[in-house]
Amino acid sequence: MPDQVPVYISVGSNIDRERYVKAALDALAGWFGELEISPVYESEAVGFDGSPFLNLVVGVKTNLAVGELSQHFKQLEAENGRRPEAPKFSARTLDLDILTYGEAVGRLDGVELPRSEILKNAFVLRPLADIAPGVKHPICRKSYLELWQAYNTGQKLWPVNFSWQGRVISTAVC
Repeated sequence: MPDQVPVYISVGSNIDRERYVKAALDALAGWFGELEISPVYESEAVGFDGSPFLNLVVGVKTNLAVGELSQHFKQLEAENGRRPEAPKFSARTLDLDILTYGEAVGRLDGVELPRSEILKNAFVLRPLADIAPGVKHPICRKSYLELWQAYNTGQKLWPVNFSWQGRVISTAVC
């Protein structure tokens, strides 16, 4: 059995947000066991006019290949009402993206790694910096905390109160 690879996954929703984020966490915990979960952030929709999103990053360890993970995530999105034919920039019940797969760089099983959104979107970089501050981006070799501290696109996000399975994941800051 191959060694387990650390994987970071972006989770987002802007339709019935709490329900679908919890459904994703339930499924991920069922597949991978222990989850490393960032605080949950609310952010404005990027690329289209829409309701605010809830976003977080989940860290897991797995020996599944990138293609298998991608298929699991597409299936989970579909089971939770995501329409595959919907435009890229549109409202969604659930969005799961593989951000990193160990130190992998390039196109693996049709998935570009590391995901470019890490360096572009606050709603990906901030929660990644929260749970993996010392981990270095596989290409630019700066830590996620360093990248977050240098980030300045003006995208706004804020932590929200969120609990899952009796555990407080994040709290809003007054």
